Amino acid sequence: MSESSVNALQSGRPPRQPVVHQENQSVEGFSSPPVNFLQELPSYRSVARRRTTILPRDKQSGTLLKPADSYGSHLEGGITKNLSSQSIRKYALNISEKRRLRDIQETQMKYLSEWDQWKQYSSKSWKRFLEKAREMTTHLELWRKDIRSIEDIQCTIYPISSSGLTYFYSYIIDLLSGTGFLEETSLFYGHYTIHGIKFQNFTYDLPLAYLISTIAYLALSLLWIVKRSVEGFKINLIRSEEHFQSYCNKIFAGWDFCITNRSMADLKHSSLRYELRADLEEERIRQKIAERTSEETIRIYSLRLFLNCIVLAVLAACFYAIYIATIFSQEHMKKEIDKMVFGENLLILYLPSIVITLANFITPIIFAKIIHYEDYSPGFEIRLTILRCVFMRLATICVLVFTLGSKITSCDNDTLCELCGYNQKLYPCWETQVGQEMYKLMIFDFIMILAVTIFIDFPRKLLVTYCSSWKLIRCWGQQEFAIPDNVLGIVYGQTICWIGAFFSPLLPAIATLKFIIIFYVKELSLLYTCRPSPRQFRASNSNFFFLLVLLIGLCLAIIPLTISMSRIPSSKACGPFTSFNTTWDVVPRTVSTFPSSLQSLVHGITSEAFAVPFFMIICLVMFYFIALAGAHKRVVVQLREQLSLESRDKRYLIQKLTEAQKDVRSH
Repeated sequence: MSESSVNALQSGRPPRQPVVHQENQSVEGFSSPPVNFLQELPSYRSVARRRTTILPRDKQSGTLLKPADSYGSHLEGGITKNLSSQSIRKYALNISEKRRLRDIQETQMKYLSEWDQWKQYSSKSWKRFLEKAREMTTHLELWRKDIRSIEDIQCTIYPISSSGLTYFYSYIIDLLSGTGFLEETSLFYGHYTIHGIKFQNFTYDLPLAYLISTIAYLALSLLWIVKRSVEGFKINLIRSEEHFQSYCNKIFAGWDFCITNRSMADLKHSSLRYELRADLEEERIRQKIAERTSEETIRIYSLRLFLNCIVLAVLAACFYAIYIATIFSQEHMKKEIDKMVFGENLLILYLPSIVITLANFITPIIFAKIIHYEDYSPGFEIRLTILRCVFMRLATICVLVFTLGSKITSCDNDTLCELCGYNQKLYPCWETQVGQEMYKLMIFDFIMILAVTIFIDFPRKLLVTYCSSWKLIRCWGQQEFAIPDNVLGIVYGQTICWIGAFFSPLLPAIATLKFIIIFYVKELSLLYTCRPSPRQFRASNSNFFFLLVLLIGLCLAIIPLTISMSRIPSSKACGPFTSFNTTWDVVPRTVSTFPSSLQSLVHGITSEAFAVPFFMIICLVMFYFIALAGAHKRVVVQLREQLSLESRDKRYLIQKLTEAQKDVRSH
């Protein structure tokens, strides 16, 4: 018996099953295999000597002697003590060890008194009776067999599309929607199994690796965004300037003397002119706000309240349209392909994506018209419009995901659904189907970008170039390359990638390929079909703002992923978590395999006793850095005031020096 088995038996718990090589296993009724070279090791011989130690027995007292000078005898005494109260079958030992322990037990029984022997036999008989009675009561449980058969069989049914007569356009539909042959590939969640990958020395735990890779991907994205956002915040904190300094910097230091091209010079002139006009307009708005009467203030705030109600109504209408489209698509997408035409099938599959794209196209136009009546400064108008568009784009994805979640978990008094924990009839592998929705959003967004660039931007450029005499074409004008719209499109695509990474593990690779292609398409569009926008953004301010928007997108992506991992039961018919109630259950199972000391450490870190002080320390550190940032900002203000005073001192000294020189000349 190994030392781990001995220690486990002394503590009253079954030991872990030791790893036994095939050549070392012995089966009852067959002889043991020949001794291999591992049995010649000194450590193995030492353990063997401990196993074969013959304990001296005191026949008159009927108890085992425990010599103080024999450590192995002391361990054997603990084993035989446990054997008197527990069955050998409970221990994870091989046949030879069980035989030896049974012999020790029988030998020990001979030296007990008749009363003790009778108590031992009575105890064993009573335990056997209780085990048999417990087995009999399980068979009397009402509908036990039927319910178990439903749970074990019905929840694991995963119908795959039949491989019968295939239409020529079926492969196109599968490629665009992720169904058919793509559904069974490693692109989606259902392809992966609970079985680990066995190597020579260890087993790769696939469920744990699947979960950890998703968490690591999101955590690295969060760290990168926070790092870049902090850098941008520092630049904004240092470069915050007064309005007078802003005017001086633009007029005296705003020109770039490296510009040699005439068109670039005109663009720089336009940019400086726009910034000065925007600064003057902001100054005018501030003066207007300061001079407002109470009636004008009430009127403008009432108007803004009414316009914001219109914005909320537009958002609610878009969200409801997405909800209805998703419900309709999910209820009708199960129809066989041969019962509908090619266009109808694609329309059903892509209906949520089409509605989301239309909402993202129409709402920015409505928001841009509404913002003109709210009487904001030009800079604030741009930021508020972008924030509304960002909320619209990201909220549409969340509405789609939560609509799918409500359909997955809605049972409607279905017994099978209540047993499985999700709507197994419509979503036998719901993770794969959510991944397919994210895949369709990604593909449709890519198709729309290419279609707009090829079929709208390039023809518009040709019309403006060769048909400029037409009044309608002149009013339409050449396409502007709007940096905020393009950046928001990237944020939208990245949010889809974050949400779908768990349900479609290869979706980040598809997103990377998509962004690479879009970069070159946008480059050609910028160079040959678009004109620069006259409204320029400061690099520091815009970078910080767009990173903040990206951080919001990541936080919105984490919310549905967290709910799906911890609340919604995992599919029993596919995926690496079929044996777990939820995806997160693989973490407690893994922690339970750790050594006891490491388990105590993990439980301590995740307990309230650690979380509350840690949260308080984090709050104190955050308050410290906030106070430090405020102190640094005050120092910057003081340094600017000092620079202003030094400039005044210089003017005063120059004035006195000039007066002194005049006095000297006059004398």
